[in-house]
Amino acid sequence: MTGRLTGRDLVAVLAVVVIWGLNFVVMKFALRDFTPFQLGAARYVFAVLPLLLFIKPPPIARKWLLMYGLFQGVGQFGILFFALKVGMTAALASVLLQTQVFFTALFGFVLLHERANRQQQAGMLLAALGLGCFVLNYVLPGDGSDVVTSSMTATTLPGLLLTLCAAAMWAASNIVARRAQQTAIEYSPVAFVVWSSSVAVLPFVVLSLAFDAPDIRWQWLQARASSWAAVAYLGWAATIVGYSLWTGLLKRHPANRVAPFSLGVPVVGLATGMLVLNETITPWQWGGIALLAAALACVMLGGAFSRR
Repeated sequence: MTGRLTGRDLVAVLAVVVIWGLNFVVMKFALRDFTPFQLGAARYVFAVLPLLLFIKPPPIARKWLLMYGLFQGVGQFGILFFALKVGMTAALASVLLQTQVFFTALFGFVLLHERANRQQQAGMLLAALGLGCFVLNYVLPGDGSDVVTSSMTATTLPGLLLTLCAAAMWAASNIVARRAQQTAIEYSPVAFVVWSSSVAVLPFVVLSLAFDAPDIRWQWLQARASSWAAVAYLGWAATIVGYSLWTGLLKRHPANRVAPFSLGVPVVGLATGMLVLNETITPWQWGGIALLAAALACVMLGGAFSRR
């Protein structure tokens, strides 16, 4: 591993931040013509084809592929799609999903007996205060202005809770990926994500057939070209390209040098949600965003400052 990021590395970082930041607005576009279950199935069909035909299965226990596919695919994105459908803006989803950092630390403590350092403990406290602000947005909505009313109708408490559940599923998949790396002799991140993505396709299809209303079960056949383009973006750009670039950076550089750049993802998500979808954010939500940003910065950058 090297320390300093080259120009090529900085371009890769910028590409990942933009690709993942735009991801949330693209989900909103796709959900115009797809139900959450249909979008989940379509996303992972695009993610595995045609790579599944050319990439060999990774030499690891199949249980890790199964668990990762269920947690990261059906769990994280299935729940997130529902959150965006029932009451969550793309802008806020991009911020709230970053709470996976704290869920990962919590699960690591419970399941892997990893102790949280002082930076993580301080970050969790700030994150808890930030989540309190998001909840207060529904308890004490404010002055009844048009901005507040518009944001209240765009986001709901169930949408908030579902987004946090999606973040917890992401954290669980992080723990699975960590265990898979520890037990594998040769670990290929791209092969792992492609083959684990194939696990999510069948459950999404079954869930769609079981729970989607008969009159909308086949609506994806009439989906607009823009919605299919959104699905292709989610499967190929956000999943395969983004993940490959990110893991390539982690191979060449220490994680503590690469991870802080992920703070740019919610910045792009917030900006595009507000500019493209005209989403609004209330004062309580801005307070929650500020506290979550401080919590993430404390966890990702606190160690470097404390050493200095």
